[in-house]
Amino acid sequence: MAAAKIKKGDSVVVLSGKDKGKTGTVTQVLPKAGKVVVDGVNVATRHRKPTQVNPQGGIERNPAPMAISKVAVADPKDGKPTRVRIEERDGKKVRVAVKSGEKIDG
Repeated sequence: MAAAKIKKGDSVVVLSGKDKGKTGTVTQVLPKAGKVVVDGVNVATRHRKPTQVNPQGGIERNPAPMAISKVAVADPKDGKPTRVRIEERDGKKVRVAVKSGEKIDG
């Protein structure tokens, strides 16, 4: 699998699925699995029984990993999804948004 151009801390837009159109921040990248975890997107619900550690029990909500192909980096200029290009600027390799040409912080 090619190296992913999405990094931890990037602002991304979901392209497909139940959360299509939502934006969030990447909290974890799983390159071997080809997945990312996005804060507030693809939230999985678990019903937990009361235990000694958690006597209250209840419903636990955690973001689950989703396919990296289902998200695109949000353009720094307008927040719409864009592809990422790697360019050399001032002797350094930087990630650049294809739509606007803006540098992506990261």
